[in-house]
Amino acid sequence: MAKILVTGGAGYIGSHTTHALLAQGHDVQVLDDLSKGYAHNVPEGRLNVVNLHDAAGLARLFAAHQFDAVVHFAAFIAVGESVGEPEKYFRNNVGGSLSLLSAMRKANVRRLVFSSTAAVYGTPESTPIPETAPLRPVNPYGESKLMTETTLRWMDQCSGLRSVILRYFNACGAESQWGIGEEHEPETHLIPLVFRAIRTGKPLTIFGQDYPTSDGTCIRDYVHVSDLAAAHLAALDSLMAGGPSRIFNAGAGHGYSVLQVMQAAERVTGKPVPHTFGPRREGDPAELVADSSKLKQTMAWQPRYATLESMVESAWAFDAKRHGTL
Repeated sequence: MAKILVTGGAGYIGSHTTHALLAQGHDVQVLDDLSKGYAHNVPEGRLNVVNLHDAAGLARLFAAHQFDAVVHFAAFIAVGESVGEPEKYFRNNVGGSLSLLSAMRKANVRRLVFSSTAAVYGTPESTPIPETAPLRPVNPYGESKLMTETTLRWMDQCSGLRSVILRYFNACGAESQWGIGEEHEPETHLIPLVFRAIRTGKPLTIFGQDYPTSDGTCIRDYVHVSDLAAAHLAALDSLMAGGPSRIFNAGAGHGYSVLQVMQAAERVTGKPVPHTFGPRREGDPAELVADSSKLKQTMAWQPRYATLESMVESAWAFDAKRHGTL
């Protein structure tokens, strides 16, 4: 059993990882300022409402618990917002990470699992995307994550802080057994927006229908949030065993179009999805699919949710319960 700090553990992926860590027997504390997360996502007695820029609060937390490692999720994630307010993203995502790393160094905590993103690749030259692909973010969100990755590389070389960086693609799904799922505000992820269209009758806008794909809509790699949590646990196990710093893609390895996701939701719910088509969004690549073979081979990681229907079904169970539509 290890003592683990999860930053951003009241959020979507962070809360699922927190529950998975507890299920494995780890002693977990969550740091979250609740600007995006929810206290009800965190098991009782484990939430510390602290902002990463609060150096004194961080110092008290590290002194009180003697952590063995940190799993770092805390970040803003909305691409569109990052374009409109880049300084907000660099201050929070980069500045907050620097504050955390400083606190870790002072407390002599030398292991970190970092939640990164496929946005560091920008518009890829080809898919599936390997970890060796050029890193060319096309928005401040992706750039903020890449800047933190660069910091971690130097921290490894200069101070011996080892990290595993997970660049993941489109997280989806939920674990109804824990009563947690997607509750972003505003919601920007496709599957919850599909459910909202079903629930309200207000049409979903599909951005672009003239992409060079089989049905003209964008293709993305969807990976279940519990499978991402499992990847974080595998990364943590590697660090605890003395493994080196590494970088991995974390995705299912195959993609689905917007229309395929919508059709899967119609099969799962038995209800039509009201929708319209709009123009393309600037910066949206036609296809983003991960090459996750390195993670599978190195960490023996294998997604448990193998089909789009199973991922959508788990998300619907949470969404319907949340909104009282079951």
